[in-house]
Amino acid sequence: MRKESERGFSKGVQLMLLATFLFVLMNVFVKLVPHIPVMEIILFRSLISLVISLTFIKLNHLPVFGVQKKYLFMRGFFGAMALILFFATLQNIPLGSAVTIRYLTPLFTALFGIMMLKEKVRPVQWLFFGIALLGVLMVKGFDPRISWLYFLMGVGSAFFSGIAYNSIRKMKDSDHPMVIILYFPLVAIPICGIWSIFDWVQPQGWDWFYLLMIGLLTQTAQYFMTRAYHSDKVAKVSSVNYFGLVFALLFGVVLFGETYSWKILLGMVVVLSGVLLNIYHKRIKLNL
Repeated sequence: MRKESERGFSKGVQLMLLATFLFVLMNVFVKLVPHIPVMEIILFRSLISLVISLTFIKLNHLPVFGVQKKYLFMRGFFGAMALILFFATLQNIPLGSAVTIRYLTPLFTALFGIMMLKEKVRPVQWLFFGIALLGVLMVKGFDPRISWLYFLMGVGSAFFSGIAYNSIRKMKDSDHPMVIILYFPLVAIPICGIWSIFDWVQPQGWDWFYLLMIGLLTQTAQYFMTRAYHSDKVAKVSSVNYFGLVFALLFGVVLFGETYSWKILLGMVVVLSGVLLNIYHKRIKLNL
């Protein structure tokens, strides 16, 4: 335990880093099906998640509907809203920019952590969150490919994610991670299913493989993310999400030929600086 602490990587941080990479890889597959409506993509993803989650729960004799049903529903509903908005931004703006805007999530996570979990955030940490926010605004200002509509949708996604993540933290001692994950498809399937009836696009060829990978990667990433939030403080593990920006930039440049001006990259560096300062502060505070 001491050795792990000296390195500065807790179990929660390690799990979140793995989850972050898998989420970014999932984002790549979402961008590979821009012709499939967002609601339809989430419907497929939810159906896959439902089958995997129910199978695991039944095999391990876990209570299907969990213990804290209020927070389980909140996790499912706000998680669904966050994903709908995020997928919409993913399909319409560059991968790196979409991920950068979503990285306002730790700010909202910390805010709702105060209200829902009575966690404390030191004044200097708000300064670091402010630096990250400034970086996101720089990216928006310097990237003409980001409209105000998709920028606000990205911010809305981060807002809802903050509520969903704190709901997960609220249930760390009562509900199994897979039960928590199950509530996403339970909420999302009725919403996306009804919507898709009126906006259906038939998948063709490789679309089926991409949709399958979206479901499998998201399920695996959610499992590790949920375990991460069970293992450590919300504000600490959520900060690791920012490292997904590096993965997103690499995938965006290599696979989609995306380009970024030095001003946009500077904004992204400012975002990462705010997060790294926050992590460094936590290491000092916790004597890691």
